[in-house]
Amino acid sequence: MMTLVLSMGLLLSACKKDKNDAAIDSDATRDDAFAESIFDNVSNISNEAYSLSSSSLKSTEDRVYLGQCVSISLDTTANPHALIIDFGDVNCLCNDGKYRRGAIIVSFTGRYWYPGTVITHTFDEYYVNDNHIEGTKVVTNMGFNADNHLVHSIEVVGVIHKANNGGTLSWNSSRTRTWIDGFNTFPLRDDVYLIDGMSNGITATGFTWTKEIVNPLRIELDCRYVVSGTMEIVPEGLATRFVDFGNGDCDNIITVMVNGEIYTIYLP
Repeated sequence: MMTLVLSMGLLLSACKKDKNDAAIDSDATRDDAFAESIFDNVSNISNEAYSLSSSSLKSTEDRVYLGQCVSISLDTTANPHALIIDFGDVNCLCNDGKYRRGAIIVSFTGRYWYPGTVITHTFDEYYVNDNHIEGTKVVTNMGFNADNHLVHSIEVVGVIHKANNGGTLSWNSSRTRTWIDGFNTFPLRDDVYLIDGMSNGITATGFTWTKEIVNPLRIELDCRYVVSGTMEIVPEGLATRFVDFGNGDCDNIITVMVNGEIYTIYLP
């Protein structure tokens, strides 16, 4: 239900190639963003596949990810229910421009918006652009908060074997996602979420990092960028990066503060 585009690879191509690049750039920044994008899209794909296979709160017309080469199998008689999204044994070009093969296997105890539902994602020889994805992602519906907004807990234990012998990265994430707008409407793109939590991992080059969201990240599905919120990334052996996504405008501008110096970044 969410496209969390924390294009932290932003810190690479988006800034000038000068002596300041080293102050902002790190393997940890890249690998965290890469892993987050991969595992966020697992839920997006699963939700879209479910919508295509059953009646759903959201319109089945919004096929953002899944192309015609995917096979979807839904079994709601099993307990827990089972959803298999099979991209086949060879690369399948999906609607988001990425090549996938293998399968995402989803077990779920109820509908996505039912309090108490637990959705578990696992993988069978699953590849994205030839990167081999392993691990589990568990999404738990925590019910409605005091403001009557639906809250999900999201836990990921993931491993990515990078394409072209690029090494293996490990990524763990623990977040909460609060659905603050668009719950009762049909277009997917009017959904708005607030994201809290943290992640940590080991880069493909063997260095550790931690990331913590300091002020909730606001995600609006009709904007490709995070529109507001702050977080800090602490790469092993390097200074903390404080990242600010702005004041709510849908734009490609963020600021990064390192050692008291502030850098303005324009996302691609």
